[in-house]
Amino acid sequence: MNNIQKGVVSGGIMNNKEKTRKMVTISMLGAITIVLGLTPMGYIPLGLINITTMHIPVIIAAILEGPLVGGLVGLIFGLSSIANAMLRPGPISFVFYNPIISVLPRILIGIFAGLTFKGLKDKNNDKIRKTSLILWTILSGFLIYLVFYNITNKAKIYQIVISIVIAIISITMLYLTYKNKNSNLSVAIASFVGTMTNTLLVMSFIYLFYAEKYVTALDISVDAARSTIFGAIITNGLPEAIMSIVLVSAIIKAVKKR
Repeated sequence: MNNIQKGVVSGGIMNNKEKTRKMVTISMLGAITIVLGLTPMGYIPLGLINITTMHIPVIIAAILEGPLVGGLVGLIFGLSSIANAMLRPGPISFVFYNPIISVLPRILIGIFAGLTFKGLKDKNNDKIRKTSLILWTILSGFLIYLVFYNITNKAKIYQIVISIVIAIISITMLYLTYKNKNSNLSVAIASFVGTMTNTLLVMSFIYLFYAEKYVTALDISVDAARSTIFGAIITNGLPEAIMSIVLVSAIIKAVKKR
């Protein structure tokens, strides 16, 4: 067998391994997404706010394997949202029967997060590292505030414990970023973009298609439809983006150390 033939065989083996790895990633993270959607693990109660985690496997897939794999895991997330709305109907479940709301934004989470990470991953210089340190300092400060808020307001024990654990993760990431010259800002920005893609598109489509029906189901004045729906982008989207940055950064760092 000459060198060219060996190269072709070697390339074929690598391609098969890569395809297998991507399929395993899709299957594993897709399954985690479904489990999160069907169990209380899909939400993290922090006392002051409740954070959804169902989009996090999509972002992880996009960062590890690229926008295509991220989009496919997002598709699983979207289809599970429809199934969840049908199996466990609530006052606003009807909005998720529409695939433009339940599926399309979830696919775009993976695509946009993957493209963002791909565009930034090779641009980790000292300036970006300093920016990353500032970001982790702000996040750690906010999470420490949440811990004290929960303690002083006598939140439930599990809420206090969860907030402490997440604050410790954030402080650890701050320390690791300080010690390591290879900044993880690209992961943080991709996590933020993916999370806000989901929140912005879902809430915008709800307003576009179901504004009056949505606020009526929540027993809110129709006049307050715009402020209620778009206010959720701030009250839900930003805390979820912060939590996504903390958890995804920690998981990606752990995976890449293996």
